[in-house]
Amino acid sequence: MVEDDIEQLRQEISVALDADDSVEISKILSAINVAEIALLLDSLPSQQRDSIWPLIEPGDMGEVLLETQDDVSDAKLKQLEPDEIAAIVQIMPDVDDQADIILALPTDKLVQTLHTLDAHKREKLESVLSYSEDTAGGLMNLDHVTIRADVSLDVVLRYLRIRGELPDLTDQLFVTDRHDHYLGALYLGDLLTNDPEVEVKSIMRTDIDAMHVHMSDTEVAREFENFDLISAPVVDEEHKLIGRITVDDVVDVIRDEGDHSIMGMAGLSEEDDMFSPVLVTSRRRGIWLGINLLTAFLAAYVIGFFEEILDQVVALAILITIVPSMGGIAGSQTLTIAIRGLALGQLGSSNYRSLVKKEISVGLFNGLIWALVVASLSIIWFGNLNIGLIIAFALIVNLLAGALAGAVIPVILRQIGIDPAIAGGVVLTTVTDVVGIIAFLGLATVVLG
Repeated sequence: MVEDDIEQLRQEISVALDADDSVEISKILSAINVAEIALLLDSLPSQQRDSIWPLIEPGDMGEVLLETQDDVSDAKLKQLEPDEIAAIVQIMPDVDDQADIILALPTDKLVQTLHTLDAHKREKLESVLSYSEDTAGGLMNLDHVTIRADVSLDVVLRYLRIRGELPDLTDQLFVTDRHDHYLGALYLGDLLTNDPEVEVKSIMRTDIDAMHVHMSDTEVAREFENFDLISAPVVDEEHKLIGRITVDDVVDVIRDEGDHSIMGMAGLSEEDDMFSPVLVTSRRRGIWLGINLLTAFLAAYVIGFFEEILDQVVALAILITIVPSMGGIAGSQTLTIAIRGLALGQLGSSNYRSLVKKEISVGLFNGLIWALVVASLSIIWFGNLNIGLIIAFALIVNLLAGALAGAVIPVILRQIGIDPAIAGGVVLTTVTDVVGIIAFLGLATVVLG
């Protein structure tokens, strides 16, 4: 759905809500898919969401909750009673999706909802809920098809006809022994294009590694990306097949990782609701504003050491923001590259030094070029050669400091258990501000003082 269509949809819904026309609202909702309904809920104030929710088809409610932002779905789940949530979960076909809904509930409501489900559904859910949601076990579904290695393709085909249908996104059948140990996979393409008398073991793929149940969701996403997978088997500690992961679940992981990186750069959470209550949003953002204020006071404190030289040379006060600003931009570019490399597994101990050397070289090269530009403009502006040379030197120093800090900060933060996507920008700004001010005003004090 393109941006203009989304805006038109919002306008149509708003008109129908103002007119309290539930028939028109239902008509609009029935004409769009689940993802578009979720996008609509995300982009409307909470009061309008509450008016729309009862008009969503019951069979779509669970999928809509999974597609909306976490803050939006959490708020809705708090409003629903356990039996209402259980009714939504019962309709959902995939156990992993059911688990995502259940895990979003407070503990007391989670227990009540589970007890409301029928025994069979509860047993399947509990097998998935026993694993952390950010692991392969938390992502997996239980709807897979297994076959034996010593049967012919004709037997497999007859078995599939008896089943009548296959789970969604089935591109391969998993081969196991009688004890459910994973042996390999038979692609549907190979099943259909080979002689029916051929046995499974002669054409099955044994080079398709299974995902360990405790593998992190980030590693799972990386495996899907690297090997262009549509589905993958999941095994336990004994290498027994217990489920499978499909690409639609991995896409959600990738999307969440992207949202986390983008929002984290501003000190925000990817779970934030655009229309969350003012006090909630203010509290979340206020923490980082307070941290930033402390760093700003630190920079101001450093400037205070050079009060005398600033009183004497007005040009320094005019130019003082240039050096920290340029260092901050250069550092944030390196910081982004480093955080992305860590997130994708592209940056490690084996190539970290190479990245640092490369980024320092880039910082030096850009520092020399822009130092020449800024120095020339400063000399023309103020007619003072010394000021031009001072700011040129300070600019080179701070671009080098920014490049080094941008490469080092994410690694240090990760080692001490702090998310670099959220805290990296604040730390980097502090470093480039302080180093830039000291380099600029410190040299000015020596040369002009």
